[in-house]
Amino acid sequence: MILSCGDALIDFVPVTATDGREAVRPVVGGSCLNVAVGLARLGAPTGFVGGISNDLFGRMIAEHALASNVDLRYATRSERQTTLAFVRMVAGESQYAFYDAQTASREWTYRHGAIEFASVDAVHVGSTTLVNESGAAQTAAMIAEARQSATISFDPNCRPNLVRDKSIYLDRMGAFADSADIIRMSDVDFDYLYGNEVYPARAEALLARGCSLFVMTRGMEGVQAWHPTAGFIEVEAPTVTIVDTIGAGDSFHAALLFALHKQNRLGRAELQDIGADELRRALAFACHCAALTCTRVGADPPRSDEVVWR
Repeated sequence: MILSCGDALIDFVPVTATDGREAVRPVVGGSCLNVAVGLARLGAPTGFVGGISNDLFGRMIAEHALASNVDLRYATRSERQTTLAFVRMVAGESQYAFYDAQTASREWTYRHGAIEFASVDAVHVGSTTLVNESGAAQTAAMIAEARQSATISFDPNCRPNLVRDKSIYLDRMGAFADSADIIRMSDVDFDYLYGNEVYPARAEALLARGCSLFVMTRGMEGVQAWHPTAGFIEVEAPTVTIVDTIGAGDSFHAALLFALHKQNRLGRAELQDIGADELRRALAFACHCAALTCTRVGADPPRSDEVVWR
């Protein structure tokens, strides 16, 4: 099984009403829930770890996850409200206003010993859960148990408008990166975390500290990846008509983990031995899934009958 741990929320995405005015549509989202849904839709055994409310929106989230065959046995249900995010598209990028005080997702706590990690191939973490001290501490506690046997996947998915102290946040993201075997981030995330540093220099530093795969997604400019033995791999992005980019990175990440799983390269030792052709194949598949997600509204990753894994 692959577990995705973190945020589950409702995105209010921009749409045009029948009278031509701006409106919003509620869509289930949250980066880590999107990754779980993306994996499960492709056919990987997947579970979600995190807080889900019992309110109206929480029920929408649970129904959405279960409809995609996401296992919710490790999710924590509570009476706290659901996190809400209002989305606007600015210069082709999604910008968010979050309502996240004392929500089910934010106040999630890890139940020590509740997960049998010996039966888990990989654990994915990241996004808004790691912004606040409590969520980051709970996630770190889970990773400490998980990484004894499971591969750790990390996507910072930065949301600067939630960050109150950038120096603390940067140190925190550095610590999670140091605990991860797979790190993926967008070019926007990279700029926020590392400023004017060049990708290869940061990749070299991360690989030297134990990361096995560092992936940079750059929108329509495609993907670059670094691996200790497979070397540098670059893959072009497919050309599609973009509706919005919400969930595209999550869809990419889910498809990448799925492809590694299908190649029996998701385990830590197996990932370290992956060949360049295998890695390129996995990255190309992930690009295709992300591109398909961009052709529809909201975080709506593809299902196995929409894409072909070869």
